[in-house]
Amino acid sequence: MAWNEPGGDDKDPWGNRGNQGPPDLDEAFKKLQAQLAGIFGGGRGGQGSGGGGINGGMLAGLLVVAVIVYGAFGLYQLDQQERGVVFRFGAAQDEIVMPGLHWNPPLIDVVEKVNVTRINPHSHQALMLTEDENIVDVSITVQWVVDDPRKFLVNVRNPQISLDHATESALRHVVGSSVMDKVITDGRAAIAVEVQDRLQTYLESYGTGILISKVNIDESAPPTQVRDAFNDVQKAKEDEQRTINDASAYAESIIPEARGEAQQQIEQANAYRERVIARARGEAQRFDKLLTEYSLAKEVTRDRLYIDAMENLLSNASKIMVDVEGGNNMLYLPLDRIMQQTPNLSAASQESVRGIADAIINEVNNRVASGRTRENR
Repeated sequence: MAWNEPGGDDKDPWGNRGNQGPPDLDEAFKKLQAQLAGIFGGGRGGQGSGGGGINGGMLAGLLVVAVIVYGAFGLYQLDQQERGVVFRFGAAQDEIVMPGLHWNPPLIDVVEKVNVTRINPHSHQALMLTEDENIVDVSITVQWVVDDPRKFLVNVRNPQISLDHATESALRHVVGSSVMDKVITDGRAAIAVEVQDRLQTYLESYGTGILISKVNIDESAPPTQVRDAFNDVQKAKEDEQRTINDASAYAESIIPEARGEAQQQIEQANAYRERVIARARGEAQRFDKLLTEYSLAKEVTRDRLYIDAMENLLSNASKIMVDVEGGNNMLYLPLDRIMQQTPNLSAASQESVRGIADAIINEVNNRVASGRTRENR
């Protein structure tokens, strides 16, 4: 009959009646007590050796299995990029576990694995005041690795929070010591290096075991509220610099040309000076030679000089006025018209021209002489 059938109101689900306890649990407790008595009392206390007790062979087997399981739980392996820190009863040990297969007693030692080769990024962004009292919005990324696993796990409760605070402090110190133009233009690389050095100094003083591998300034710009005005200022500065560069380029092209022209004029002046000096020295030497000749034969030298002078003079003159000695008449010779009327005359030699001039002068003298003779008669 089921316990919930009619007439079974005094039954419970375990098949017991009334207020009696469940006989199954009592029997189970008795069996457990008998087994414990068999283990520790060798079957005494009213139980026989074959009354369900555990013999010595089974106990030894259980102990061996327990030892094997315990030893298996103590085996672990570290990869090449990992290091291990051993905590024995909660106290960190000085020795760092290197990569490979290792064993530590479970429940006594706890090994914390730390990756020492993975590069961890940390981003930070804040509004900062520069040295020239301008506000800039700076965003940086810090790349870091674990340098000392023991310090990383033991010295600081939360190394990432310490890294964030140290980054904020180092960045504000460097930006606060720089002008705005340097922070947002060509000085960003130098600022990143300075922030990295200062941040590493802070972390070493804290004992975090963190090594900063790289600091990158992702963006540095004025706040969004004044960014348009700042862009206008930057464009004006760029125009100014472009104008300066154009002027410098023009100066670089003009100055060498002017220097070349000045040097050319200097060389021409030097050449003219040398030419004039040489000519003067030549004239002086020629005069000395003429003086020597004149001292030897004065009449001949004087006549030769006169004839040369007249030759030079008449060769360049187109018109000649001849004053006849002893007469009041003056003879006019238009040589330019004569040469135009006689084209072949222009090709004659200087000797021919001189002969013609001498013939004309002789003819004039003859006419004058004949006129005087007639007057005398």
